[in-house]
Amino acid sequence: MAVFDDIKLGLEQAIEYEKGNLKAKKTTMAVLPLESFTSAEIKEIRVGAGMTQALFAKYLGVSVKTVEAWESGRNHPEGAACRMLALTRNDPKFPVASGIVAK
Repeated sequence: MAVFDDIKLGLEQAIEYEKGNLKAKKTTMAVLPLESFTSAEIKEIRVGAGMTQALFAKYLGVSVKTVEAWESGRNHPEGAACRMLALTRNDPKFPVASGIVAK
């Protein structure tokens, strides 16, 4: 189909939608709540991914002191770090497979 035909079809669909003759397609998505992790779970995720605390910290974009605090229970991860921990727990190969960590 030529570009002109694509544009024409889109305009015709828009007109039909405005007339009420065509329903718009819509997709509904929901974001799951953040998970929380115990200090033991964080260490288990790190060890399962085969990383040192230093490499794990670089992978997550935090300091080594932060990883140490998480693993000792003095502090807890929040936000994006929790998402990354969940992804890594679900697939220990994710850091390498995603291209974030190079072997």
